[in-house]
Amino acid sequence: MTTAAELTPKARAVLAAASELFYEHGIHAVGVDAVAARAGVTKKTLYDRFGSKERLVVAYLAARDREWRAHLDTHLRAGGQSPREQLLAVFEAADSWARAHSSKGCSMINAHAEISDPAHPAYDVIVGQKRWMLTLFTGVATAAGVPAPERVAKQIMLLHEGALVTAGMGVLDGAFDRAGELAVTLLDQWSGSVN
Repeated sequence: MTTAAELTPKARAVLAAASELFYEHGIHAVGVDAVAARAGVTKKTLYDRFGSKERLVVAYLAARDREWRAHLDTHLRAGGQSPREQLLAVFEAADSWARAHSSKGCSMINAHAEISDPAHPAYDVIVGQKRWMLTLFTGVATAAGVPAPERVAKQIMLLHEGALVTAGMGVLDGAFDRAGELAVTLLDQWSGSVN
């Protein structure tokens, strides 16, 4: 997958414009004409750099995923090393990311509302991020020594995804704090059941 560093300046401009427009207005609502105009390039340049709107969508979501993972990694490295602290760091990272980058909710959830066909090239990026998060939560639960780490990870994942949706919709203040507290309580209960 192409990284931003490997893109030409015009391709970076196209990707930046697509990222803004796709997130703000929706993938299907934004045509390549609008992206090219926002980027200050021709449609030909857009197609020369990305080949198709589908590939541009993949690049947009993949870039957003890379940025999220880097953001999360920073929080995980800054947080404590215990499973409990690592879990809290995930929810703190999600909260700070949402405040800075996700006023309309999770870009992957939003994209999935428009792209649910597994044959679409962006589908693997969308679902891949969620599977990666589930693997992360499974690792935390395993490190905590819970007897059923996959089960606990799925429960934590539901809390995380619920916080993403409610925060994105502005339904619940402090969604990530509340979900993080519940996730830690869940982890503590399950890890306590081992002792």
